[in-house]
Amino acid sequence: MSEIDYEKLAEIELQKDEVENTQSEQEETFMPPPLEDPELNINHPYYDVARHGIIQLAGEVSICCLKGNSRSFFFVTKRKGRRSDDNSGRKVITFSCCRMPPSHQLNHTRLLEYLKYTLDQYVENDYTVVYFHYGLKSLNKPSLKWLQTAYKEFDRKYKKNLKALYVVHPTNFIKILWNIFKPLISHKFGKKITYLNYLSDLREHLKYDQLNIPQEVIRHDENLRGRQKGKLPPVVKVPPPRPPLPTQQFGVSLQYIKDKNKGELIPPVMKETVSYLKRKGLQVEGLFRRSASIQTIKDVQKLYNQGKSVNFDDYHDIHIPAVILKTFLRELPQPLLTFECYDHILGITSVESSLRVTRCKQIVQGLPEHNYVVLKYLICFLHMVSQESIYNRMTASSLACVFGLNLIWPSKGTASLSALVPLNLFTELLIDFYTNVFNSRTVPGEILP
Repeated sequence: MSEIDYEKLAEIELQKDEVENTQSEQEETFMPPPLEDPELNINHPYYDVARHGIIQLAGEVSICCLKGNSRSFFFVTKRKGRRSDDNSGRKVITFSCCRMPPSHQLNHTRLLEYLKYTLDQYVENDYTVVYFHYGLKSLNKPSLKWLQTAYKEFDRKYKKNLKALYVVHPTNFIKILWNIFKPLISHKFGKKITYLNYLSDLREHLKYDQLNIPQEVIRHDENLRGRQKGKLPPVVKVPPPRPPLPTQQFGVSLQYIKDKNKGELIPPVMKETVSYLKRKGLQVEGLFRRSASIQTIKDVQKLYNQGKSVNFDDYHDIHIPAVILKTFLRELPQPLLTFECYDHILGITSVESSLRVTRCKQIVQGLPEHNYVVLKYLICFLHMVSQESIYNRMTASSLACVFGLNLIWPSKGTASLSALVPLNLFTELLIDFYTNVFNSRTVPGEILP
């Protein structure tokens, strides 16, 4: 069958999808509700596209990096979300078709540029993409030529570290597209694509509860399940959570760990991972950028939570202690920099460049004593890592992209794309100017790496 026949077939299947969805969901008009992001600046270089919320950076990863140095700051966004990682610690980017307005209201060339602009912040790290197909209609779909151009423009630098592409709620339209693009898609890239019929299938791969899934997609998923033949499997009641073990390290407060470890200020898991990485990982290229086996990470967490010893030499992978350290930070009930500091940190970009380090110092000085000591210990180590950037390629800016949202997130919801700029700038300043920020406060019992 010729390519033009496939294109007609795709259009027919898309129309069938629309009819089916309209009948089941009583949709009379096509108008995606506006996605309000109060922190999105109208001066954002892609404000016209970003305001629709089509592309989201979920959970911990996504990130934001800075162009230039800490005194010369350019607005470059890299991510969104409190904890955007998948089950392997990779950053997660979502693309929601239901957020796309009619084609005459959206410049698809700009959409492609914005997608590349976003991904450019991630391509040096492992990352995952979730594509929510529901909501793609004749009115808002890009042309086949645009899709072909998009695929060709995403060269090896984008595909290399893309570890998984999840297509949620696929239809026959997707199957036809696959036939069109099959000659262009390598076998290796094809293996990264996973089709998921229901949102619940995402739970096997991602931190589902931390994804920003559009309500339209959730309703569609409920309708699909309602149309299933036969009875759905019974809902399994989840037992109430058990109290933490006395030796628990993950998912409990710093105070809990301190109380259970004879008053030690630095949590054992942080002390051991930092010590190991200091001895064997400072010059490893891409330290903290790479993911690790999710099962291995779970096994190591279990050992720590049970109070058993962990020998990282047994795993023969320097990225395991690096992922464990990040995991420990993002599983704290309250961020290390505390919820109270969130709004203060967001204001860092409003401070004159020459005064930003002083402002960082003021914010850090206001932290509770225990948080201050743990933060100082961590930033001291990250400063060491940045000093070896000629070997590991992890500058203060690169480390800020990785650790920004592991150190601070809002008490409700997730950080917006625009919030990532000040959050990661603040983290970069801490690392770059570690000595200046932490030189005037000493706490009894504190230790350094």
